[in-house]
Amino acid sequence: MLIDARNLPENKLIETGVCIVGAGAAGITLAREFVEQSFQVCLLESGGLKLDAQTQSLSQGENIGLPYSPLHRTRLRKFGGTTEDWAGWCAPFGDLDFETRDWVSHSGWPLDKFELDPFYERAHSMCQLGSNTYDTENWETEDTPRLPFINDRIITRIFQISPVTRFGKLYRDEITQAKNISTFIHATVLEIETTDTARAVTRSRVATLRGNTFFVVAKVFILAAGGIENARLLLVSNKVQKNGLGNQYDLVGRYFMEHPYFYSGVFFPSGTCVPLSLYSAHKVKKPGVLGRGLGSLSMADHVLRRERMVNCVMFFAPRYKTYKEFTSPGVASVIQILKEIRHGSLPHDLLHNLRSVIKNINDVALTAYRKFLESNALLVDGFALRTFIEAAPNRESRVSLSDEFDRLGMNRVRLEWKLSEIDERSTRRAHEILNEEIQHARLGQLNITLDSTGVAKANSLTGGSHHMGTTRMHVDPKKGVVDANCQVHGIANMFVAGSSVFPTSGSANPTLTIVALAIRLADYMKRLMK
Repeated sequence: MLIDARNLPENKLIETGVCIVGAGAAGITLAREFVEQSFQVCLLESGGLKLDAQTQSLSQGENIGLPYSPLHRTRLRKFGGTTEDWAGWCAPFGDLDFETRDWVSHSGWPLDKFELDPFYERAHSMCQLGSNTYDTENWETEDTPRLPFINDRIITRIFQISPVTRFGKLYRDEITQAKNISTFIHATVLEIETTDTARAVTRSRVATLRGNTFFVVAKVFILAAGGIENARLLLVSNKVQKNGLGNQYDLVGRYFMEHPYFYSGVFFPSGTCVPLSLYSAHKVKKPGVLGRGLGSLSMADHVLRRERMVNCVMFFAPRYKTYKEFTSPGVASVIQILKEIRHGSLPHDLLHNLRSVIKNINDVALTAYRKFLESNALLVDGFALRTFIEAAPNRESRVSLSDEFDRLGMNRVRLEWKLSEIDERSTRRAHEILNEEIQHARLGQLNITLDSTGVAKANSLTGGSHHMGTTRMHVDPKKGVVDANCQVHGIANMFVAGSSVFPTSGSANPTLTIVALAIRLADYMKRLMK
């Protein structure tokens, strides 16, 4: 059942078995797993079926750390969440990502990779991916071999690309037509209320932008609102625990992690015989392998152990002779306008973006012309090296509450994104190793563009909109907000889903792991509800 919460009477009381807050990748995965179960489910989504500017403004916040995109542009408040603007890149985390590494402070998950493997298998289906294999040899063909490095310090890793799976569109009917699931849209949770001892959640207070308020009473509550909103909800729910729910050890909102993306160099192949086709998005169809993927370069595990590094993942992007036009402010404005129109909303800052397009109209026209001719190899004069790093957990990198309030009277957030010394050192060493291996194999010339200012001050630094770590998982409540089953320490009926529970950021995009963990939590919840 699909219900517009704006039409509910004031102070309406909804009673259910499981209440899920958020209908993004984690929330929709949970709801889909609960279809036709014996218990009732209430799914609360702050947005509607389409994006609208007023609802989206609820995600605005202050940034006082590293340069970062406006927060309301890094997440979508609508049914389907940010999967509605997802590029579809997927890979499981590696074995080392789950290990406790003595050179990476606060590393280690309370579960091993093999424990998550069965759920990665099911997540593959949810994300509409191809064969569940990431062994490089399975993705190689005669036309797409890996780069022939002589040593084993640099490895080729495969990322699969889903057919841009939009969870909101793909799974809407299945969820909204389920007899045991009530989906409320335009329903923003403002507070989580508990017993006097804060040992259990009693109900959630929910509001709409039309001004009506209602309440949801449930046996179990699951926060699945994203890496920033999960922390925000716990922090604002401070009537009983003055520092916020689950925050008795000042951990909620801390250890915010993001994958820093930046351009770090240019690779000039020694000739046309240097194989790079594997490192561009391409389809593979051969016995045992079916799907779309691309290769990346990263450090082998034994190198990370010996050099005491976090991982770096590097991609090749064709660099065209008109490369500077591709980075023009006018081109960026065109991309922003088209993206927001695609999501059915009035483009944000439309007049500003239109002025930028007009001011840079020559760059826009030339870029469109070059884009049309991208397949012409004569336009390529090298390959830009696009890098992201597995940022180490940093207690001082955090989400906290601002003194400003949104339209519903809820504290906005303040983001202070920070990197660590090991991030900078690992990035430099990874590029040194890559350059050495390229020279040794005589593959070409790598011009490294990282300078003395480091990654944190790189002009091209952006985040991947991968919000992780703010309700981290650990068996010890003094070191984590949730336990290995994603239950908030000390609260009997509250759980958290999504990348906010990640103890480390991993060396892959988070969506596949978000879905796998949500399926694992759903299985646990089914047993619990019985």
